[in-house]
Amino acid sequence: MSAKHAFFKVFHKVFAQRALRWTRGMTLGARTAVIDGNGRFLMVRHTYSPGWIFPGGGVEFGETCEEAAIRELQEEAAVSAKGPLRLHGVFSNHENFPGDHLLFYTLRDFTWNGFAPTREIAEAKFFAVGELPDETLPSSRRRIDELTGKTPVSLNW
Repeated sequence: MSAKHAFFKVFHKVFAQRALRWTRGMTLGARTAVIDGNGRFLMVRHTYSPGWIFPGGGVEFGETCEEAAIRELQEEAAVSAKGPLRLHGVFSNHENFPGDHLLFYTLRDFTWNGFAPTREIAEAKFFAVGELPDETLPSSRRRIDELTGKTPVSLNW
């Protein structure tokens, strides 16, 4: 783990989570599995934390969960939804962040407008199930296993 990742992890645990807990009793996020015509999954890698995950983020005040998912897809990976998002499940992330819940969607009808790195997202790429990077987070691997029918849907992120 790099020094930048270690710093972010400590900062996030000590300050960011506590601040969110003071302002919100519960947090809500939305992530999306973007699946192309070849069955590959779009994954992103942040600049401030290790690992590959699905694009997504927090639901802002005044927006629906689906609106948040669509906004995050555009912001993080330059993906525009052409068809409907499908809700795969609602998951508890209490083990990592007490009070946190994630809605997880799938999207198959989209346009990808080409990705350019940002201050937040270093990379965005499509991967076949058998070619996922070693650094793919366990939560993302669990969702892929659920979507491919390898395991039943879990309640935990």
